[in-house]
Amino acid sequence: MADLFWLSDGQWAVIAPHLPTNQPGARRVDDRRVISGIVHVLRSGCRWRDCPPEYGPHTTVYNRFHRWSRRGFWRAMLAALAEAGWVAETAALDSTHVKAHRSAHGGKGGPRRRPSAARAAAPPRRSTSSRTSLGAPRSSTSRRAAPAT
Repeated sequence: MADLFWLSDGQWAVIAPHLPTNQPGARRVDDRRVISGIVHVLRSGCRWRDCPPEYGPHTTVYNRFHRWSRRGFWRAMLAALAEAGWVAETAALDSTHVKAHRSAHGGKGGPRRRPSAARAAAPPRRSTSSRTSLGAPRSSTSRRAAPAT
C-alpha cells in the first residue's frame, strides 16, 4: 500500500531515546512499526480496527496508544521534541477533519420543549380547544344547522 505512513530514519532517531524502557510484561514488538501505525490511524481518522495489518495487530496498536496516553508518554515526548525544536508546543486542528458520531448533535431523546413561564404558571387545561374557538366568540345558534325548508 502506497498510502501507509512510516517514520523516517531521522524521525526515528529523534523519537527513539524518549521511548519508555524496562516496562513490566512481555517483550514489546517493533516500536517503530507500532508508532507508525498509531500516527497512521490519527492522521487518516480511521477506526483502530481498520488499521492496516502492516503495522501489526490492531489491538497492539490501540493498546500501546492507550497505555502510553494514560502514563503521559505522549505529552512528555511532545515536550521533549518541542524543547529540541522539532515541533511547536501548540498545534491547531482543522475542524473539517474532526469527526463526531451521527447522534452527537443532541442529548438523549433530543431537544425538549419547555413551556413558557406564563403557560407553566397557568392552571392545566381541561380539554383541548378547537381551532374555531380561538377566534371571536360565537353564539350557540350559529353552530346549529339551518332548518330545512
